[in-house]
Amino acid sequence: MMLMAWVAMSGHAQEINFVKGADVGFLLGQERRGVVFHDRNGRERECLELLKNDYQMSAIRMRVWVNPRGGDCDKNELLDMARRVKALGMDLMVNFHYSDTWADPQQQGIPAAWQGHSFRQMKRDVREHTIDVLNLLKQNGITPRWVQVGNETANGMLWPMGHIEKNPKQYAGFIRAGYDAVKEVFPESTVIIHLDRGHKQSLYDWNLDIVKKYGGKWDMIGMSLYPYWARKNHPELNADSIITDCMRNIRYCSKKYGCDVMIVETGFEVDEQHPELMEEGRRQLTRVVREAQTETDGHCRGVFYWEPQCLPGGYKLGAFNSKAQPTVIMDGFVENPPQ
Repeated sequence: MMLMAWVAMSGHAQEINFVKGADVGFLLGQERRGVVFHDRNGRERECLELLKNDYQMSAIRMRVWVNPRGGDCDKNELLDMARRVKALGMDLMVNFHYSDTWADPQQQGIPAAWQGHSFRQMKRDVREHTIDVLNLLKQNGITPRWVQVGNETANGMLWPMGHIEKNPKQYAGFIRAGYDAVKEVFPESTVIIHLDRGHKQSLYDWNLDIVKKYGGKWDMIGMSLYPYWARKNHPELNADSIITDCMRNIRYCSKKYGCDVMIVETGFEVDEQHPELMEEGRRQLTRVVREAQTETDGHCRGVFYWEPQCLPGGYKLGAFNSKAQPTVIMDGFVENPPQ
């Protein structure tokens, strides 16, 4: 794995290098379906190698579900991808959803195997699952640089038991159980708490104050930054103001909570019929990557694109075209775009 550099601040480990990365949780499924990736010149390329060598990406983020249908995004898929990440000399972020499927602000379902458990047992479930998955990596010589405890837990996790409004103490208890489990296996890994709507400071005040009040812990704050989705709910906003507010929130949170911040998810619209939209996506991503480094007092430690290798027709905020080639959006990650 890549070497890390650290300085101490307010009791938290602080990283002093900036990371560009991608969440590629769909990649193994795409490869099984026969998707073959190419660079801008049409040359066949392995996807991770392309992201690393053409777009300066040094890290990969992978989600892990508890007992998913069909094995998608289970611990074995995580291990398969982690081996490839390590072989390329890239760093790994493990993203625990603590669900059998998607976990986000609209859904935080309890895994089927944990149904009916008490709060005490559920904390044990979180702990044992976290340790089980991380030990699998450890036994294979893989150390994740970051581990995310919960995915976009704006409204809590493991509903209804860990819903933030109904049971704030229990939500914080789950975060703490995950944190302690990570540190038991990998004491040096950075533990991330992850919320959506990085532009919304009030959300971070409310959620993180609750976690802190009831004994939850984290090393780093992860934010999602999606101007596209933010404007869907609030069309009066514009992309540039959303990005500005996110940078302000990064400065605010790093100072208030004494820790670094990372944009662990972002994405911009791909529309092959309207290339001007992709040029606008490139402009916005360029701004995010630049200002994350220059406008956050040094406390934003990286930017991860969520599923850039997705092709149009399914998820609209990928960054590749229907020929499985990077679009101009990806140029936002590089100072001098590849020719």
